[in-house]
Amino acid sequence: MVTNRKLELLVPAKDKETAICAIEYGADAVYIGAENFGARKAAGNSLAEIKEVIDYAHKFYVKVHITINTILNDEELEQAKKLIHGLYEIGADAIIVQDMGILELAAKGELPPIPIHTSTQCDTRTLEKAEFFQTLGVSRIILARELSLNDIAKICEKVSAKEDRENAAEVEVFIHGALCVSYSGQCFMSAYIGGRSANRGECAQACRKKYTLTDENNNIIAKDKYLLNLKDFNASKYLDKLVKAGVKSFKIEGRLKDINYVKNVTLYYRNILDKLGRKSSSGKIFADFEPDVNKSFNRGFTEYFLKKREHCYNFDTPKSTGEKIGKVTSTGKDFFEIKTKLKISPQDGLCFMNGGHLEGCLVNRVDDKNKRIYPNRMNGIKTGTEIFRNQDVNFEKLLENSKTKRQIGLEIIYKDRIIKAVDDDKNYVEIPIEYNETAKNSEKMKDTFIKQTEKTGGSDYYIRKIKILSELPFIPVSAINDLRRKIFEKMTAERLKNYKREYQKPLDYSLFPVEKVDYTANIHNKTAKEFYKKCGCEVCEMSFESKNYKSYPVELMRTKHCLKYAFDMCKSPEKLFLKDEKGKVFLLKFDCKNCEMVILES
Repeated sequence: MVTNRKLELLVPAKDKETAICAIEYGADAVYIGAENFGARKAAGNSLAEIKEVIDYAHKFYVKVHITINTILNDEELEQAKKLIHGLYEIGADAIIVQDMGILELAAKGELPPIPIHTSTQCDTRTLEKAEFFQTLGVSRIILARELSLNDIAKICEKVSAKEDRENAAEVEVFIHGALCVSYSGQCFMSAYIGGRSANRGECAQACRKKYTLTDENNNIIAKDKYLLNLKDFNASKYLDKLVKAGVKSFKIEGRLKDINYVKNVTLYYRNILDKLGRKSSSGKIFADFEPDVNKSFNRGFTEYFLKKREHCYNFDTPKSTGEKIGKVTSTGKDFFEIKTKLKISPQDGLCFMNGGHLEGCLVNRVDDKNKRIYPNRMNGIKTGTEIFRNQDVNFEKLLENSKTKRQIGLEIIYKDRIIKAVDDDKNYVEIPIEYNETAKNSEKMKDTFIKQTEKTGGSDYYIRKIKILSELPFIPVSAINDLRRKIFEKMTAERLKNYKREYQKPLDYSLFPVEKVDYTANIHNKTAKEFYKKCGCEVCEMSFESKNYKSYPVELMRTKHCLKYAFDMCKSPEKLFLKDEKGKVFLLKFDCKNCEMVILES
């Protein structure tokens, strides 16, 4: 174990069903969107649905964070204020925010004391920005995905919780899932191209489209490729180092992902984190399968910039390629042969690149003896073709039928007609026994009591130990079952009563790290503008979405992914341009000192 600290595995949920699944499979916290103002507009939930999630989560001491991470106009800010009050009343544990107008409301005392987490959309990629939020007093800072292990360690050292530090802030980082090619909160491409703002929850994913890269003489360097498409993040190899750095929360991306994805990925990271520190929630996960993230949706994996710059992109396809099977060794009219250690089954989904396009097929039949696979169509498969499996039908069935269950351990103690139950968190309840008849066979009565009490089935509890410290009276089997049920009900009520809610400390204005900000600060309402002024920062322009800015050419995206690096052109002085499928041209600018690429309006 790397640390004795409590670590948090934070899992996405698009709805109530997915959230409960995330809890069962090992989440210490879930993040979920309300009906409005979440960066995933298609994943909204009513207060009533969120309340059900909260009630279920708190039984296991799992927290529920609500995303309110879009920028808001003046009218929406008032609506968000009412929503936050409603969320606090139903027991939500935190709100994840981007709009500084919400921080201004909190600073003025107009919000309830619900913990505030600054979203990755706040573009916290410098120590100075992190220290600003820490001094301000927010409960947690969610860092930009592009930071290295050293960057993260330096930030944690300066802002993270220590016993002797006032206004300490927790640090949260992403560890798995899809990557935005742009610094989060700094992408205006979708809004520019089609009026769908990423900062308003309507991203059209311009980064997953095809582009052509040309130089200033119109020479084509790459044609019709997914040049802004990144692989998916997988930081599993570096979790121990992130723990050592001081990170509190480890976040999985994917509020639009399906339940099978959540089951597999959650359990995978649960198993790793359990070896590195204490989980911040309660209960034991009784799993019935071995997780494998290679079998869930992925575009290939990257460790991004945690250790060093790497080839983090996938120019061939934005779709899931899944796990690599191997290369085709030979083909026939309706089959191909391949050497692989993986078990391939009928109805598995396979994919491969053919002429620059991703093609797919289903497996009709497998001849294991001859290592032959008979697909429903050959579709260009030839010797040397690299084959991937993006749907393992048996694994998907395993996930669908999984009975993995989270349960809280109980110790049952019987003494002098009192049953006492003590859980993993030292909560306890007592129930008196009203039976007085002496058992004819005390040993048989003891065995029956233990056997029936241990039958916890699909409840939220399992029995760790049973102690019989005095002689049991005769208790009918039906009565023992009833007592067991009452113990569980009483313990759940006790756990919920003793749930320790955290509260947001009052915010105190601090000096913003720069003196002036433009449209890239995403200021969309007058309250946010007021906040910046009180933090000693002049607002020169309102948000890109307000269309009230003067900058030209417009910086549409800033990214650590660099096309000069990808095409080994770092020292080339040539100007480069991107052209989309509709012929729209974008100028590329390269900040080589900071190793960044900028996409500009052309």
